[in-house]
Amino acid sequence: MTADDELCLRPATDLAALVRAREISARELLEAHLARIERLDPRINAIVTLDPDGARAAADAADAALSAGDPVGPLHGLPVAHKDTHLTGGMRTTWGSPVHADHVPRHDELVVERLRRAGTVRVGKTNTPEFAAGSHTFNTLFGATHNPYRHGLSAGGSSGGAAAALAAGLVPVAEGSDMGGSLRNPAAFCGVVGLRPTPGRVPTWPAPMAWSQLSVQGPMGRTVADVALTLSAIAGPDPRVPIALADEGAGFAAPFPDDLTGLRVAWAPDLGGRVAVDPAVRAAMAPAAGVFEGLGATVEEACPDLSGADDVFGTLRAWLFEASFGELVRRSPELVKEAIRWNAEQGARLTGADLARAEQQHSALYERVVAFFERYDVLLAPTTQVLPFPVEQEYPTEIDGVELDNYLEWMRSCTLITPTGCPALSVPAGLTPDGLPVGLQVIGAPRADRRVLEVGHAFEQATGRLPAPTL
Repeated sequence: MTADDELCLRPATDLAALVRAREISARELLEAHLARIERLDPRINAIVTLDPDGARAAADAADAALSAGDPVGPLHGLPVAHKDTHLTGGMRTTWGSPVHADHVPRHDELVVERLRRAGTVRVGKTNTPEFAAGSHTFNTLFGATHNPYRHGLSAGGSSGGAAAALAAGLVPVAEGSDMGGSLRNPAAFCGVVGLRPTPGRVPTWPAPMAWSQLSVQGPMGRTVADVALTLSAIAGPDPRVPIALADEGAGFAAPFPDDLTGLRVAWAPDLGGRVAVDPAVRAAMAPAAGVFEGLGATVEEACPDLSGADDVFGTLRAWLFEASFGELVRRSPELVKEAIRWNAEQGARLTGADLARAEQQHSALYERVVAFFERYDVLLAPTTQVLPFPVEQEYPTEIDGVELDNYLEWMRSCTLITPTGCPALSVPAGLTPDGLPVGLQVIGAPRADRRVLEVGHAFEQATGRLPAPTL
């Protein structure tokens, strides 16, 4: 491994400090990453749009700002690639769909703007499934993203390009979005860290359905501290977003404790019997409970009552898909994949009574979850129910002998958590005997984003980072 390769695999927190101290220039850091992208990404297919000239100009401007003594942001000089569903002014945003293959927005959306203001250097866009639908990253426009730990296997999704780029050392920071696991699932598959924040923690703007709390945007990184640093830059209020939380983001980057003495942990390896889990995932997760006990926590097997969560998620997701894609599905069904057509058609059949029932169940679910977190500080569960599967397979159809009904069923370890409103962090739990990553999902009470980061960091410190993939 060359010195540049080692540099590209260092934590973003280290790289940000090196740039601020002028021990390395933003331009040098960028060139190391561009060289790695050129060498490795043709095999991974994580970055689907690349702008080296624009990135070099931005890196030079970052170095000039430091030379002039200008105030700089927490991510100053760090290369970043944005999910290809997030608007980037002057750079194409395709949503992984031929419908938008040539779409170039005029302006950045809020999460992109905040990362730019924090000092990042935009290198390009990361791959996503068509319209970010599904937890396997493939589309007819760019093809499939491969898992850096095993070529030919899925990187997860829908932020799969982001997770693969991080794991492969193509960028030090990235962002994505999560409705049913799209930050958590690819983080688990690729051995990195992904946070689904509390809805409103990272405001989404523009958003055609701004009151919805099902889909959120959030950070990804190779370490929990990297995720926290990125969250500090993208969290915070915005008056245009009705669900935006008032807390400023800077506090998330404060140092984390390593000790968890007194922490009350609920251990739910199959979410209270609600999800089928591959035995290999169970085996890789099993030591986690003992790790937490060694850190001073008390661990009990317990799970909140998640009754109705499937119906809430399924109903509200179908409603959003009808609102977002219904017209396109009816006008040109051949332009969208079958899974999107199915979900939008489900939404078109919904009645007012269906939505009312879902919202009533949603309210009851939230109350039960809040009561649960009066007894426990965090809930631990598998991030994914399966290991990475072949890229040619659209989605798993069975888990440990249990047949699945549709393309959402294999993601229920994440989709059951989404409607609770809880922040959920996927942190690497380890590798299977044949070298595939497995993620541990750390779930906290609503708005307890800092707590899940603290817990994930302590676990990461106790278990160590995964070895980098051999590429």
